[in-house]
Amino acid sequence: MIAPRGRRLGIDVGSVRVGVAVCDPDGILATPVETVQRTSDDADVRRIAVIAAEYEVVQVVIGLPRTLRNTEGAAVEAARAFGEAIAAAIDPVPVIYHDERLTTVTAAGALRASGRKGKAARAVIDQAAAVAILQGWLDTHRSGGWGASD
Repeated sequence: MIAPRGRRLGIDVGSVRVGVAVCDPDGILATPVETVQRTSDDADVRRIAVIAAEYEVVQVVIGLPRTLRNTEGAAVEAARAFGEAIAAAIDPVPVIYHDERLTTVTAAGALRASGRKGKAARAVIDQAAAVAILQGWLDTHRSGGWGASD
């Protein structure tokens, strides 16, 4: 089920960090929120649940890192497992998935173009990828109407 209006979180799941982005209530523009360090004790999941509550989100969009051949591997399994943990923590807010192929590459290029390099870029690359995931989902669903499904 796709919520018609309201803020959404975009999530870029990595093995070390999780990028988080949010959009405005009208679903026009995604902006970065923060980078959350991955943990083995679910502190990362709890932090994202807190962010979701703070922004009163109606939906969470998690990027699925499919290959260029549209296959799913270990990274997709990890993203889905993280998504299930998020879904349990924020129930009844729905968690959905969106193809994130090349978002990190796109984000890295945008950061380089803006003059951020090295450590400064690494600090925000996950947020930039989360913005790309969420903005891609917003653009796709705005053009197809809020009733469109993944």
